[in-house]
Amino acid sequence: MTPSPSLHRRARTRTLFAAASAAALTAGIALIAGSGTAEAATSVVQAESYAAQSGVQVETTADTGGGQNLSYLADGDWTRYDGIDLGTTAPLTVSARVSSAVGAGFVELHTGSATGPLLAKFPIAATGGWQNWVTLTATAATHPAGAQSVYAVMKNTQAGDFVNINWFSFGDGTGGGQSDPGWVNIDQAKWNAQLAAFRAMTPRPVPAGSVRVPEFNASCVYSHSKPDDPIVFPGLPGASHMHSFLGNSSTDANTTTDTLLSNAGSSCKPAEDLSAYWIPSLYEHGQVVEPKDVTVYYGSRLIDPSATVPFPQGFRMIAGDAKLQVPTPAGSVNQFYCAGAGGEIGRSADGNWPLCAPGATLMFQLVFPDCWDGVHLDSPTHKAHVAYTYDGTCKGDFPVAIPSLSFLIAYPTSGTADGFQLASKMASSMHGDAFFAWDNAALGHRVKDCVVQRAKCNTAGNF
Repeated sequence: MTPSPSLHRRARTRTLFAAASAAALTAGIALIAGSGTAEAATSVVQAESYAAQSGVQVETTADTGGGQNLSYLADGDWTRYDGIDLGTTAPLTVSARVSSAVGAGFVELHTGSATGPLLAKFPIAATGGWQNWVTLTATAATHPAGAQSVYAVMKNTQAGDFVNINWFSFGDGTGGGQSDPGWVNIDQAKWNAQLAAFRAMTPRPVPAGSVRVPEFNASCVYSHSKPDDPIVFPGLPGASHMHSFLGNSSTDANTTTDTLLSNAGSSCKPAEDLSAYWIPSLYEHGQVVEPKDVTVYYGSRLIDPSATVPFPQGFRMIAGDAKLQVPTPAGSVNQFYCAGAGGEIGRSADGNWPLCAPGATLMFQLVFPDCWDGVHLDSPTHKAHVAYTYDGTCKGDFPVAIPSLSFLIAYPTSGTADGFQLASKMASSMHGDAFFAWDNAALGHRVKDCVVQRAKCNTAGNF
């Protein structure tokens, strides 16, 4: 975000925009599938998926996978969301992901109209910057039931912009109980045992002259393709766009932690990593271009990487946004690029893809969140249980430091002026999924030896 939001605010027109609310809201609500049947869990509404608004503008978040956010909001600005299912009249948990550099005012949610009954009220404190996100939660003890129009209204006694909003969520507050399959609670006994074994590990001495970078990796090649996504559409074969899978050879729509651990076949090394990783398939002139190799890095971006713990068994998360369809000209954040002799020599006709020199290779690096809430293996958005560190620490709602995961993807192509297309469409929609199924001891030793000690290790976990 630019440092002078007031300049943007003076330039914009404060008018009311009506949108195709059904289509917009459908794109903004996550439906979590369980047991082969799609059923609504906690509804996560992307803030930009409004049916109507006044005084609002939209921008792309700075964090990878954050999608878009409403920006430069001030007193009196509002948005309306139609068809929000508030369930029964039982107490409702309402959350908002917000950021603020100034810390002032409130975001109020009202039902029926901008002045209707108050559903929830979020006090806005400074978060450390306009793109430093926190999740605020409130409980609505009483509220209307069923589908409602919900208004988000900005209230502030001070002039000027005071808040950005990324998304809202509405749920029953069970936090992963039977009635809310979107939140998957960790098995506390198993996690305690895994964590105790990790704490008891004695790190190997780091040899003199070792590169002191907290890192180890899994070295992967393409495994198989399916229009499946066991995180977003579990139990629903063919429900997704086409994905290119890496790692566990059994991965499909019915994948679970147990199926991953019971199948020893993997396109990744080391053999102790039975995790599943996947990305949208890439097409050139209508023909699929599968990655020639993918290095899955496990590292740390923390000031003190010794705080890092392994991923719990069965942990899953997503980076990137399959729905994000915006231009990616040269210089855009988190774009495809060229590596090798000659590098990038031009752009595709639409400007969204690099054209690589004959000796260069099309590449993409996808970075995942590295701070965890310590409670959930997954969440309705597959992102709400994790966050990116912005100051080198994990704190607040996401206090647990997990390895900083990234995919470094190499494609065997240089590209042409015609560019490419992802199965999820534009280059901006690049995203990736990770479903972890490591041998606990193998993962624990790598985190202890390589990440905690800030020492660069190879695929075998050796210095």
